[in-house]
Amino acid sequence: MSSVAIIIQILSTYYSIAVLVAGILGGLLNTIVFLSLQTFRQNSCAFYLIVMSIVNIGQLFTGLLTRIMISGYNIDWTQMSPFYCKFRYFLLETCTPISLTCICLATIDQYFATSSNPRWRQWCSLKVARHLTISLIIFWILHGILYLVFFAQMYSPITGQITCGITNAVFGKYHAYVFFLILTGFLPIFITILFALMAFRNIRQLAHQTVPLVRRELEKQLSVMVLVQVVFNCFTFLPSSIVSALQNTTSLTSNPNAAAIMQFINLTPLLVYYLTFAVSISSFDYMITIGRCPFLIFVGSILHLYMCI
Repeated sequence: MSSVAIIIQILSTYYSIAVLVAGILGGLLNTIVFLSLQTFRQNSCAFYLIVMSIVNIGQLFTGLLTRIMISGYNIDWTQMSPFYCKFRYFLLETCTPISLTCICLATIDQYFATSSNPRWRQWCSLKVARHLTISLIIFWILHGILYLVFFAQMYSPITGQITCGITNAVFGKYHAYVFFLILTGFLPIFITILFALMAFRNIRQLAHQTVPLVRRELEKQLSVMVLVQVVFNCFTFLPSSIVSALQNTTSLTSNPNAAAIMQFINLTPLLVYYLTFAVSISSFDYMITIGRCPFLIFVGSILHLYMCI
């Protein structure tokens, strides 16, 4: 086994297990904190974050756990079961857009909630959030049925093994260029950054307006939570999207050493990508993420201080 392959196996096993455990605990922590406090239970932004936290747990189970078994223990459940081959990708490509949709809606909700225009603030209701979330979840579930149809076990003449992949060339291009690069790649990043910046501007203006102190502090706290999540998403989603774009626009060599190096280059942003679904954004004063990550605590503190100026 080459040194590159050993590094890949170590990263895929120990690092991924740590992310999986921390992500599940973080998702449960998010849900418990948001549901245990009445202030959050009645808030539309918190509702989006609750749904996102629950979906992220499913994302980690279906995506990361299977990858740990494949890379770390050479056990591929998608090769053992035709049903799991289809069902895994159905859940994976359903949970991912639902999670990203929720963080987009949470960011947009905070922009509306912090707006000085009463008409915009009317959209920040729990009733609207529930109807909108249910509708979008149904949409992504129906979209996920495509993966039940076009994913199947196939025999690879190159490796001589059964693999799980897309059986339709047109759908394969849609998945690579439209779904992965746009719908779950650059588009949610653009939306969250845009509305996060506008919400950030609004929250600073609240300090100079006649706004009840309770509402001001609540919106400030939720805004910091959402903004830190947006910052983290940029650092985790962009590398994966960029590497995928380069793969789709460049031809890869068949040299084994180059293939191993390319596998390592692909693995690194992918492992970082799964950190997005392992982030814990709950608890008061945004002690956010795995093991109270110093970087995110620093970012949250800077945002909080800047909002108070």
